[in-house]
Amino acid sequence: MRLLERTSFLETLSHYATDARQGSGRLVLISGESGMGKTVLIEAFQQRTANVRWLWGACDGIRTPRPLGPLFDIGMQVGGELAELCRRDATRDQMFAAFLAEADASATLTIAVIEDVHWADEATIDLLNVLGRRLGRMHVLLLATYRDDELAGDHPLRVVFGDLATQRATRRMRLPPLSEAAVRDLVGERDVDAAELYRITGGNPFFVTEILEAGWPAVPPTVRDTVAARLTRSGSGSRQVIEAAALIGARVDHSLLSSILPATAPVDESLTSGILVADGGDLRFRHELVRMAVEAGIAPRRKAELHRLLIAALEERGNADPALLAHHAEGAGDAKAVLLHAPEAARRASALGAHREAAAQFERALRFAADIDPALLAALYEGLAEEYSLLDRWEETEEAVRAALALRRELGDDRSVSQDLQVLSATLWRLCRGDESHAAAHEAVLALEDLPPDRELGFAYAGLGIALWSVGRAEGLELLEKARDLGESLGHADVVSYALNAIGLGMAVFRGEDGLPIIEQALRVGRDAGLAVAVGRAYSSLQEAAVSLQQFDAANAYYAEGMAYCEDRELGVYSMCLLGWRAAAQLQAGQWGEAERICGQMLHLPGISPVNQLNALRVLGSIRGRRGETGAWDLLDQGAAFAEAGGEPEWTVPVRAARAEMRWLSGDHEGAAQEAQSGYARALGRVNPWLLGSVAIWIARLQTPAFGSPGQSAAGGAAFASGSRLTQSDAAALPVPYALELAGDLAGAAAAWDKIGRSYDAALVRLGSADEAELRQALSVFDDLGAKTAAAAARRRMKSLGIGAIPRGPRAATKATPAGLTPREQEVLALLGEGLPDREISRRLFISERTVHHHVSAVLAKIGVSSRTAAVREAARMGIGSPI
Repeated sequence: MRLLERTSFLETLSHYATDARQGSGRLVLISGESGMGKTVLIEAFQQRTANVRWLWGACDGIRTPRPLGPLFDIGMQVGGELAELCRRDATRDQMFAAFLAEADASATLTIAVIEDVHWADEATIDLLNVLGRRLGRMHVLLLATYRDDELAGDHPLRVVFGDLATQRATRRMRLPPLSEAAVRDLVGERDVDAAELYRITGGNPFFVTEILEAGWPAVPPTVRDTVAARLTRSGSGSRQVIEAAALIGARVDHSLLSSILPATAPVDESLTSGILVADGGDLRFRHELVRMAVEAGIAPRRKAELHRLLIAALEERGNADPALLAHHAEGAGDAKAVLLHAPEAARRASALGAHREAAAQFERALRFAADIDPALLAALYEGLAEEYSLLDRWEETEEAVRAALALRRELGDDRSVSQDLQVLSATLWRLCRGDESHAAAHEAVLALEDLPPDRELGFAYAGLGIALWSVGRAEGLELLEKARDLGESLGHADVVSYALNAIGLGMAVFRGEDGLPIIEQALRVGRDAGLAVAVGRAYSSLQEAAVSLQQFDAANAYYAEGMAYCEDRELGVYSMCLLGWRAAAQLQAGQWGEAERICGQMLHLPGISPVNQLNALRVLGSIRGRRGETGAWDLLDQGAAFAEAGGEPEWTVPVRAARAEMRWLSGDHEGAAQEAQSGYARALGRVNPWLLGSVAIWIARLQTPAFGSPGQSAAGGAAFASGSRLTQSDAAALPVPYALELAGDLAGAAAAWDKIGRSYDAALVRLGSADEAELRQALSVFDDLGAKTAAAAARRRMKSLGIGAIPRGPRAATKATPAGLTPREQEVLALLGEGLPDREISRRLFISERTVHHHVSAVLAKIGVSSRTAAVREAARMGIGSPI
């Protein structure tokens, strides 16, 4: 078939190739739905491009893809160091470095193709991320194809593509369907209704060409029918060849295919069908969609037999990828082979940072593990629990580790029982089930009391130490130091790093002391020992500690380094921690738009652990409450429920402070005082001075005329001291902004907040002043941040003091918008114009469906129409388009 309506894309690729020849490498993300001709476009580009070295790799469409499959494909093509590293199971970082060196070493331009990255394993996704950041100064053009209609909202590629969009080397290219005119051109003189063909296929080039090849008017309802017709015409011998090839994959090793077929099989004749095409010395399917259709049409008994033949052939060859062996073993229903290869595939995937694939391989093994030895079964559950935990899938972690724990108890294996209890304790903590978590931590230590000290005892001490210290019990620190000493004496770097991390973080969060150097030591220990989990944990703790100590520049640096590290290694649990504390820092720094985006992204991720939701719920609830938007209390109620269930002041205190502020903003002064007092009672002696001050200050403010009920009299700091257990000396020991405000130095307190970049907090302090200039400055900050409820309080305060010429109404930016719509309402209206339902708008904007409904109601009221259809017409009239 001729290539139609793709000339401009070929020219664009030629321009990118020219850039790459000149040392400005490009990563081109070529997207389109299945059948749009992405591979055909690249092949046409290959034919018209001279003096180029081409490297081809593809991601597997099997259920659990082999980690770094495309890199292994390319390694076999280029040979040398990269091939050797692939053969001997080198580390991922070594293979990444070798590929970068190989790609840029050629005297001519290198064009590397990675096909079907929508099927990529996490390690391959990380490879794309690394390449995207490195290509800008290389003589390399990397073409990556993917089906954009098969990427779910939570697909890891969406995050990576968002990051890559900021890289100067990245370019995007989306292939559209053919026009009706192009379809008519392809039909030519055939007796085919071109308009009907266009309607049925939607202009999909693959559907069009396959239907035309199969013959008209037998229009198949599915691609499978189209391929079945072609297979029937090819003859039974060719059909057997093609079916066997379909189970090998999109690219077919000729010798492997021949080894599972009779000697008389017409391998070469099968090429005449057009389904398979020659690819050097091997074969490949012209379209992956065709291969999938062929595979789906193979009779079950025939398919199982082919899988059995492939296992035997691959095992005989040796050095076969265990992921492929496990795939074929499952297809053959061979439980013994699955249990041999799937756990090894899981361990290899985990070592490469592909934890989703590792979990899938453990799941595969467990489907065939009903009658195996209990110790082996427990090990499978333990491996699965570990992978789930790294993916932030804690409910599934609990289920897996409890199954392992029951087996270990039956076996009387106390060391493994303790290890599983430690995992269970951490899991329950992540699920905000504090009492159960602490009980499991205690039991983990008791299980080892009568055994010689070892690595597991060190971890058990550390786990219990964290649990105790988090609720204000000082003996927790003693246990952590005991764990550190035990780890050092026994030479277990993982125990040492874990204990140091907890000690440094506790110093910051519970005492307000500088624990950063100790956490950095934990980071170094983990890095030196090659412990990716320890390093990810340390980065998360460094950021949390820096935010807790109000060291925002340091927090930003730790966030950037930590996210790069954790995303490269698919440490999802720590990526979520980093994002949560990033949002918390941005809330304090007045960067509410970005904080809102992060929180929305986190809360819409399926399966995110309750503890990793806590920051997002509090931050987003605070922003919406300050802006006067709906949904604030739903978020803060859920945050309080999680925090109370967790039972740790580190989490309960900030959510109580936020709720106190929200109740004050809504005029519920009594409720605000109750929230503040509740947080203060939990904070005293258990959290750092910054957290203590966050609730103490509201108790004091609510006793002043500016913040208290109308007509209430108070004497500032003195009234606070008489109504609580905080003495004047205790107040003076709080961080400077709080201490100054409690001492009555409002100007000094506001200046102190401004100095560390917390303008909203400075404005709240100024709200207590009677000075007109201070109040106008506070109002300006509230208006700039869009804090409508706080701005309304400022206007009331100014009016009560007799100040005139008070700015009123929405900000100038809001007034300038059509019909007075806010930016969020404009976004909702634009998406209504695309015909999207509330659910899809919710997904696009990272807000709940109920919030979308409220925005739609507000839009209809402001525009003055009664239906969504009428609102869409008004949007077109006002020139409101889709948000970028």
